[in-house]
Amino acid sequence: MRRAVSLILFLSAAMLSAADFAWQDIAGAMVLTEDGKTALAYKHAAALAPGAPEDRRRCCYLFPVMTPAGVSPLDDFPSDHYHHRGLFWSWPVVEVEGQRYDIWLVKGIAARTVGPVAARLTQGRAYLDATNGWFAGERQLVKEQVRVEVLPASGPTRTLRVELQFEAVSVPVTLRGSQEKGKSYGGFSARFAPREDTILRADGERLKRDEDLIPHKWAELEAVYKGQRAVVRITPDEKNPLAPYQWCLRAYGFVGASFPGRTDTVQGYTIEPGKPLRLAFTVTLTDLE
Repeated sequence: MRRAVSLILFLSAAMLSAADFAWQDIAGAMVLTEDGKTALAYKHAAALAPGAPEDRRRCCYLFPVMTPAGVSPLDDFPSDHYHHRGLFWSWPVVEVEGQRYDIWLVKGIAARTVGPVAARLTQGRAYLDATNGWFAGERQLVKEQVRVEVLPASGPTRTLRVELQFEAVSVPVTLRGSQEKGKSYGGFSARFAPREDTILRADGERLKRDEDLIPHKWAELEAVYKGQRAVVRITPDEKNPLAPYQWCLRAYGFVGASFPGRTDTVQGYTIEPGKPLRLAFTVTLTDLE
């Protein structure tokens, strides 16, 4: 697919580094290392895993995201849900002028990089800024701006903040979660890698079963990955529109903050031109004994 503009990487030579962090562009991904070890990668070029269907090719998400000890708790292109992709933000229903698209499954609409990907290091923190577009064919419907802020690891914990802005380019765009009965997934989500001893929690309570449509301030998944225990928590900003969110929580390895969710009064969220939607999330990854 033709790129709208050339990708510009704001790097000093091949790598930008300072203190313990370093950014490098490797095979279509901006890779951040800390103390020489991978911390995370943001995929700015469309990717496809070997064996995955061509129609699942996509970009503009985070994978991998690592704990300070080097545990990789997330997955990309899992064979049971090829469309799941690390740490990502997506919706199964995108409505524009009576047409319905699905950026969750990449049907009729897809995100791609349209502006600069800027990596920088400031006051001991690492930042990445990217500008993307949602395209139905060659028509851009949404301008998406992504900012990722990564703090230095603090003992066993890595913390990152993801700020998202979505702006309708010319006409209103409505986002909806899944329209399946009893569900409303779609929003800011994480897919987890194969693991053992999975524990789901929300607001400090261990869940006895999968959940849908129940609001929480935060949710997390704890498990053992190749003998190493780790937990990943997602906390939406309390100032986000419609917070606190309903969640889609699955023991098979999925945690998603459902935006806008589904209630008697909320069935979708319409982004009007000139009135961007802003969402922010904090993600913590912690190594456990």
